[in-house]
Amino acid sequence: QVQLVESGGGFVQAGGSLRLFCAASGRVFRINDIGWYRQASGKQRDLVATITSGGSILYKDSVKGRFTISRDSAKNTVYLQKNSLKPEDTAVYYCNAEIRSSLIDGYHEVWGQGTLVTVSS
Repeated sequence: QVQLVESGGGFVQAGGSLRLFCAASGRVFRINDIGWYRQASGKQRDLVATITSGGSILYKDSVKGRFTISRDSAKNTVYLQKNSLKPEDTAVYYCNAEIRSSLIDGYHEVWGQGTLVTVSS
């Protein structure tokens, strides 16, 4: 069984910063793509940022220059540094990863439970 556990969410004023953490635990042999999605109230879940095993990064346009994603492959962890936060960044942030549990397994998609980020104006 593999789990993704997020932390670092909370309440912050506009212009402030937060850092989100996501760690994979359980039977983790290898992680391919890993990243963050968010879902605001009444809206669809969409991609915020993702990073491949080779280090290629993709950002949602609205967070470019403000958010930075990084990963520590040795610790099976991904981080999201969020600066210059805006009220429209308010959402539940979900960690997502493609994980392989052993050499003979294929990759499967895993989601974290989500962490709430609230940005006040």
